[in-house]
Amino acid sequence: MKAKTKRKIKRSREDWVIDIINLIVMVFVLIVTIYPFWNVIVQAFNVASDTSRGGLWLYPRRPTLQNFRELLADTGWSHAIFVSVARTVLGTLIGVGVTGIVGFALSQEDLLFRNTYYRILIFTMYFSGGIIPYYIVLKTLHMTNTFWVYIIPGALNIYNMLIMINFYQSIPKALYESAELDGASYMQMYFKITMPLSKACIATIALYNAVGQWNSWMDTAYYTSSKSLKTMSMKMMEIINRSTITVERGDTMTAAAVSSALKATPRSLQAASMVLAVTPILCVYPFLQKYFVKGVMIGSVKE
Repeated sequence: MKAKTKRKIKRSREDWVIDIINLIVMVFVLIVTIYPFWNVIVQAFNVASDTSRGGLWLYPRRPTLQNFRELLADTGWSHAIFVSVARTVLGTLIGVGVTGIVGFALSQEDLLFRNTYYRILIFTMYFSGGIIPYYIVLKTLHMTNTFWVYIIPGALNIYNMLIMINFYQSIPKALYESAELDGASYMQMYFKITMPLSKACIATIALYNAVGQWNSWMDTAYYTSSKSLKTMSMKMMEIINRSTITVERGDTMTAAAVSSALKATPRSLQAASMVLAVTPILCVYPFLQKYFVKGVMIGSVKE
């Protein structure tokens, strides 16, 4: 058997020039994309008074954890983190469960009035009654100022449901037919056939739900007024938007001057809160990345 000879492709000067330009552009885009996040991390781990001097670029000049201590020393922040974790866990479990069951039902072609249900759900994806009618509905259902306002209204996500329907329809129908011949019900088919084969899709939808629940703050602002229901994202928005503090006698002073006694400034607290908000997602995403890519690709292609 003759040895295969490798042919070397001769690269011209133009090829080298194009490669160098591409490399420079990609490095520039990488720096522009990553550096803002890195600068926030540097500010979060630097002494607040030193950060206010400016000139903080690549690494903390005076490393410290004081910003995080000041942030977590506030009982409101500790409770807000607990609320965010609780709504993320429950919201993800219930959201994936409800969306999965509805998607499975609509993926069955023999479902009675299937097209009608499908059109109604698609209509709600593009059109809504507006925030005021939505608030009135929640008020009528006694869901405002309750923890369940974070969970129940968003349990069924139409976009996620469409992904799951496409994924379920890619599963061979012969599996369902053989299970039906053995006397299996639709719920047994779902839990024993569909779910084990849908790990990639379920992981993708779980990631969507978790990120949405963790970052959500508008529902807290619009539908709750109780301090005990404030989420971490809402507390972070309050810190970001807080530029001045008005005292009772009517005087105004900068927030940096007031918070200097606490060894933290609004800028350092903003950075620390952003790091706290992003870290859990960064820790979870690497474990779900392979399922995420596979789930989106399979759920978006139909043969």
